[in-house]
Amino acid sequence: MADQTKMAIISIHGTLDMAYPPLILASTAATMDIESTIFFTFYGLSILKKDAGEKLKVAPIANPAMPMPVPNIIGTLPGMTSMATSMMKSMIKKNGVATVPELISLCQETGVRLIACQMTMDLFNFKKEDMIDGVEYAGAASFVEYAAKSQIHLSF
Repeated sequence: MADQTKMAIISIHGTLDMAYPPLILASTAATMDIESTIFFTFYGLSILKKDAGEKLKVAPIANPAMPMPVPNIIGTLPGMTSMATSMMKSMIKKNGVATVPELISLCQETGVRLIACQMTMDLFNFKKEDMIDGVEYAGAASFVEYAAKSQIHLSF
């Protein structure tokens, strides 16, 4: 019997738009019987915070692929991050796209392992009580051991 296909994802960006790719791909893979793990490190760790649904933002600066293009000079004005975030959340709702908390729940329901980098937790002084329930805590060595046995490797 062949080993189950495994996917290892590293999430390093903590913005609203960058929370979607790892969560969507991991939950989709899990429904396709691909064992999936996401390792959240540095700013990606913000996705696992209890308040991520409200706190994650979209950066309007240096993001030329945004469907609502904003010249960099305008993106630097006060309030533009809030405006871009509001616009993105509106598009998400209008188009019936799952929210970040909904995608996290889907990941958990489908058996995706969500691992918070312990070193980053310590570095940013994050507390376990600030994080959603069901998160694992491990160092880079644990994730590398998993990734070494995985066929699919992604980073966001």
